[in-house]
Amino acid sequence: MGKLINTTAMTVDGVIDVGDWFVAVGDHDVAARSLFETDDAAMLVGRKSFEGFAAYWPSATGPWADVLNPMPKYVASRSTLGPLDWNATAIEGDAVGGVRNLKAAHAGDLVMSGCGELARELIQAGLVDELYFWIHPRIQGAGGRPYEAATVPVRLIEARQFDSGVTLLRYEPLLNRRSGPTLAGITLRAPLPG
Repeated sequence: MGKLINTTAMTVDGVIDVGDWFVAVGDHDVAARSLFETDDAAMLVGRKSFEGFAAYWPSATGPWADVLNPMPKYVASRSTLGPLDWNATAIEGDAVGGVRNLKAAHAGDLVMSGCGELARELIQAGLVDELYFWIHPRIQGAGGRPYEAATVPVRLIEARQFDSGVTLLRYEPLLNRRSGPTLAGITLRAPLPG
């Protein structure tokens, strides 16, 4: 069983609405793409993200398209999706239960882009193993923020700076750890020693 990795790009002040702040090229881009290039990796997305990606990537070319277009994709949705194009399979109904089953059956990593409702639900259910925040060198001000209304303790795994000015912060949600105290009705996991 692989890991479920949630990855998102944002500004220093946490804005996730992609705009002119997004650094599209550089050494961080190769590192970000490598998440999707691991053995048996698959993409996990919600319906809205899937529709946006599917409207762009199938006709795109280049290194990202070469990786994303052939890889399997799983789309979580509360509504019936029917047959999907772009090498995608629907996870209909309960996303948490569906993703739990997918994680148990899928050998490679599942990579989920974005930090909206689906990501929040999966983190709070203890299904997300790692969070990747690609911090772009810009303070943006107004804009959407990640994981609206979520409260999740995390532990820093890695901080890596790239020549492009982007910094990667990798965190582990502590909801994946042994049972511990609760916060807002969620059982937290106590950090492991060391």
